Parts: sequence; C-alpha cells; structure tokens
Amino acid sequence: MKIYLAEFIGTCWLVIGGCGSAVLAAAFPGVGIGLLGVSLAFGLTVLTIAYSLGPISGAHLNPAVTIGLVAAGKFEARMAPMYILAQVLGAIAGAAFLYIVATGNGTQIGDFAANGYRSHSPGKYGMKAAIVTEFMMTAMFLFIILGATAKRAANGFAGITIGMALTLIHLISIPVTNTSVNPARSISQAVFVGGWAIEQLWLFILIPIAGAAVAGLLYRYLLDEPA
Repeated sequence: MKIYLAEFIGTCWLVIGGCGSAVLAAAFPGVGIGLLGVSLAFGLTVLTIAYSLGPISGAHLNPAVTIGLVAAGKFEARMAPMYILAQVLGAIAGAAFLYIVATGNGTQIGDFAANGYRSHSPGKYGMKAAIVTEFMMTAMFLFIILGATAKRAANGFAGITIGMALTLIHLISIPVTNTSVNPARSISQAVFVGGWAIEQLWLFILIPIAGAAVAGLLYRYLLDEPA
C-alpha cells in the first residue's frame, strides 16, 4: 500500500508543480515565468520526488513510464495496474487543487494546461506533428530513465538526469502539444476542461504509451542487463 500512496503523492506533486506553474505563473503580469520556467518546473517536480519518494516506489509518476519499464523487463507486470490507478488518481487530485486555486480570484480556468493539437496546440500544430512529437519525446524519456537507473550507471545521479531530461522535453514540445509524455497528467487536466480536451485525450494516452513500450523493448535488446 505504501508504494501506491507514494505514486499517488508523487504524481499529485507533478501536476501541482508542472501544470500549476503553467496555469498560475507562466503569464503572470510583469513577472511571468514563461516556457522556460514551466519546463524547469516539470523537471524540478520529478527531480524532487525522485530523491524523496523514489526509494519507496521508484517514482514512476507516469503510466507510460510504468508500461515502458514492464516492456524493458524492469518492473513486474502484475503491479502495473495499481501503479497506474494511483498515478491517475494522484494527478486528478493535483488538478483539483489547481482548479480551486486557479478559480479563487474569480477567473475561468481557460485551457488549464491541457494537451491538444490543431487549434488547441500552442503553436497550432496538427495531429500528425502531435503524434510524432509525443511518441519521440516519450521514447527518449524512457531511454534516459532506463540508462540513468541501469546497474552500470553512476550511483546517485539518476534523479538529476531524469529531471533535466523532462525539462528538455518540455522545452522542445510545449509549443506543439503543451507536452504530455504522461497520460495521467493529460487525463487530470482534461477532466476539468472537458469538451475538446476529452475528445483529443486519446492521443495523449495511446501515443506516449506506445512510445514508452517501443523504447522499453528496444532498450532491453540494446543493454541486455538483468533486472
């Protein structure tokens, strides 16, 4: 039970820190943190949870990561459904917190940092660009996670490497899709936005999972390291 609670708390923090920076601070008049700040916020949430709760649950914080680790032979498939449930519930809890805060001054939530394509992409990118971006970004994220946590890797640096990787991923892909690479993060925001966000949610569930699964299988072949 402790490991699932750790995943719940960690994913809640990911949404509060990452999506919260986008919703509350990105465009704050005069001192907004912008794209760079939001990217750093996502990376910092993963970095902080990796070192605080990672020893308990591994700090997956992401259904695609969990599935990718299963594909790579680094995580037991029987545990994956409960991990994913904890992650999704934690993300929704984080989004609920943000909803209460974001509407606390009487404003509407707007796009609420939800992921989208076409007219709902920050740069108005189409579905094909969104699919390619989410697949590649999630696949590379899995490669980095697996490499940083491999037995041959230097000890103690995995959290920094993974956090910086997520920062870089956001710097690349926020203009395209608002950056998902995490179905739980996408679900949590779409639940509160509804409408178009729910209609486009399939892409941000299926494509990150596909990218992670392919990366997990390929890395398993490349490294061939026992679990």
